[in-house]
Amino acid sequence: MGRHKVDLQLAYEPREEWAHFVLHIEPEGGHVASAFNRALSFEERDSPYVHEWLGRLRSCEPTALHCALVEKAKIPRLFHPCVYDDKDSPAAVQRSGCTCRQTWYDPEFGLPVVGEHYRTVGGAIETWTYLTYTPLALRANDTFEALIVDAQAGQYWIRTGDGILALAPQDRLRGFNIGYGGGGPTELARYIQRIVASRGRDTGVDVTRRHRDADLPRHIHDWVSNKAAAVTAELTLEDLAAIQRGHRRA
Repeated sequence: MGRHKVDLQLAYEPREEWAHFVLHIEPEGGHVASAFNRALSFEERDSPYVHEWLGRLRSCEPTALHCALVEKAKIPRLFHPCVYDDKDSPAAVQRSGCTCRQTWYDPEFGLPVVGEHYRTVGGAIETWTYLTYTPLALRANDTFEALIVDAQAGQYWIRTGDGILALAPQDRLRGFNIGYGGGGPTELARYIQRIVASRGRDTGVDVTRRHRDADLPRHIHDWVSNKAAAVTAELTLEDLAAIQRGHRRA
């Protein structure tokens, strides 16, 4: 390949229904893989955080990582125009409905994003569902400002010291949740414990898995298990430390 870097692009042949791409891909700004990063699916709804995140996405051509986000049978729709762009698109339904898939990437973290467009004929119902991956950690120079519980979207975010909104790091098998006793709240409790212990310096996924539920601070576990905690909130390092001490009530 000589001295110059060559980008290898995904090739799709709709008549033959096959797709070829290299197994190793490094998106601009970050590194993700379906074997490690947690896949998320959520709608726009009324969440200001989702609106903020969507506002910085950049449209792009589909890559291998976009293909990994959708079912095999839906990969062709990544290459079909929206009904708004082409009423005769293979994704169009009677020239006004739509089942297309649009692709973007997050320029801050290099994450692929697929938007699943559903529009009934005539447009009485129209929704967008967004698929993406969470990062495994913030960037090396990022600092922690706040952990955000986004009740409207059912998601978790981190605000960096530079004001950048990031999906909270989670791995493929262990996602966050809140408001009941179970695995999701337990993972969130472990994450809060790690942030407090590191004074906000360790925001990455704990890949060691060297932990026991009995090691979790009781007040953190009680807080994440409380239904009253399942509300939208921005929690600073001081807030999280207060939760660990048992001084913050949901």
